[in-house]
Amino acid sequence: MKKFTLDTEKLGFYVYLYVDPRDNKPFYVGKGTGNRAFAHLTDTSESPKVERIQQLKEAGLEPVIELLAFGLDEQTAFKMEAAAIDLIGFENLTNKVVGHGSRKAGRMTVEEVQARLQTEKIEYFDVPGVLIKITDSFPDSASRTDQELYDATRGMWKMSIDQAQERARYVFAVYGGVIREVYDVTQWLPANSTMYSETSRLWKPIEEYKTEGRIEFVGKVAPEELRKRYLWKSVAHLYKQGNANPVMYVGE
Repeated sequence: MKKFTLDTEKLGFYVYLYVDPRDNKPFYVGKGTGNRAFAHLTDTSESPKVERIQQLKEAGLEPVIELLAFGLDEQTAFKMEAAAIDLIGFENLTNKVVGHGSRKAGRMTVEEVQARLQTEKIEYFDVPGVLIKITDSFPDSASRTDQELYDATRGMWKMSIDQAQERARYVFAVYGGVIREVYDVTQWLPANSTMYSETSRLWKPIEEYKTEGRIEFVGKVAPEELRKRYLWKSVAHLYKQGNANPVMYVGE
C-alpha cells in the first residue's frame, strides 16, 4: 500500500510507526496528516531512516507501516509521538530528533513532574557558583543516567577559566528552569581535557576549544545538605527574556 484511498480528513492527525518485518520492532516514529506516513518510502535524503528502508528493499522486503493512533488533534499527536519515542527508546529508533514537544510531554520521573508543576523559586544563593542551562545538550525524553547528566553539565562552555576558578565553586545543572543537580567542582579545565561517556561530544581537537575559550569541569555531586537546599527549585525567573547565554554566575 502506497497511500490511503479513503478521505484522509477522517484520519485527523495521527502517529505512525515504521516496523522492520524481520524482527517486528519499530525503527521510526512519526506524526502527520493525509498521506504523510507513506512519504518516507520515496525519500532520497541521507538519514538512518532512509538507509533502513533501503536495506529492507534490497532484501525484497517493505517496512510495515502502522498507525499507533488517529483522529487526534495536533497537540495530542505531538504528545503521543513523544511518549512513543520515550517508550521505545530513542536509541532504538532512526529518528534524528526526540520529537516535537518531548521536553514538555516526554517521559519523566515523578520528581520531574512535580518540579514542572510546582516549584519553589530561589531568590538568593549563599554559595559561589554558576547556573548552567543544559536544555540543548540533555534530551529530556531520553533514557538518562547520573553520568549522562554530569557529562551534559560539565562541558563544553564558553567561559573564562580564570573567572570560573574564582567564582564557580559549585555548578547548578538547570533544565527547564529547574535545578536538576548540584556539583562540587574539583577543577576547571580547557574543554576536551577529559573523557566523556558520550564520545560524540569530543568533536574538535583540544587546541580549537582553547582558541574558542571553551572550558569544562570535573567534580562530584555536592554534599546532601547543599543539594536539599537547591535541588528541584526554580531559577527561571532569574533569566532575562531573550537571554541565550546558558551560563550565569550566582552567589557570593
